[in-house]
Amino acid sequence: MSEAERHERKTPEPSGVDLARQALAAAREQARARGNAVSGRGRRQQPGLRSGARADGRDPMPLMAALDRLRTERGWEMPIAVAGVMERWAEIVGPEIAAHCEPERYEERELLVRCDSSAWAAQLKLLAPQLVARLNADLGQGTVRLIKVQGPGGRPKRYGPWRAPGSSGPGDTYG
Repeated sequence: MSEAERHERKTPEPSGVDLARQALAAAREQARARGNAVSGRGRRQQPGLRSGARADGRDPMPLMAALDRLRTERGWEMPIAVAGVMERWAEIVGPEIAAHCEPERYEERELLVRCDSSAWAAQLKLLAPQLVARLNADLGQGTVRLIKVQGPGGRPKRYGPWRAPGSSGPGDTYG
């Protein structure tokens, strides 16, 4: 046997564990050279990233609590509350009014309600201050500032950009 063959037999091939140890030692040496050496025992963790027995913001929470938190963070509380009012309209105003008047939309603290006849629109206009008070008691003070009531037809549709003074729509353009 030659000298080279004997030398190969004396030093076995490094295993995966040995290679990992060498890589770890090299990484620790580089960290020491950079000045941010980390020892195995006295390792410092960033505040708030440590797991423990006490509750913190990363713990799982019940679904309803997560939805409530999301609703609060996004500012969806008022639109969700108003949507609840739209669903419970008959309970709030009573079945007789609800049969003839229906809420359409809520924008900028104003509730638009459409009635099926002009008589019911007039009646609801008289009841509007009481309904505003009832809605604010249910939703929170200042949620509804005004109830706008519209009759069955609403505003006439404007068919074009040019309008003749005193005209009422497309039917009076000739004659």
